[in-house]
Amino acid sequence: MEVKLFYKTQRELATAINSIIDAYWENQINEDALIKNVTSIYENNENKVLKDNKFTTVLKQQCGKRRLEVVEKVLNIGNMMAK
Repeated sequence: MEVKLFYKTQRELATAINSIIDAYWENQINEDALIKNVTSIYENNENKVLKDNKFTTVLKQQCGKRRLEVVEKVLNIGNMMAK
């Protein structure tokens, strides 16, 4: 699975997040690939993912609660590893 590093819109970003998490849930990619892809998307598009330390409205609408819970857990793992 190939993922771009930079996205033009929040909707494109949401579609990419959805495809990554769906691929993980369908056992098409492993946990390492999930973590690597979500982390790189976040690091390169932070302003499109979070606003006032909350997920943007577009992401909430497009991705849904369950997917964003996965993203949040992956990003917390990354924060703990950086310390």
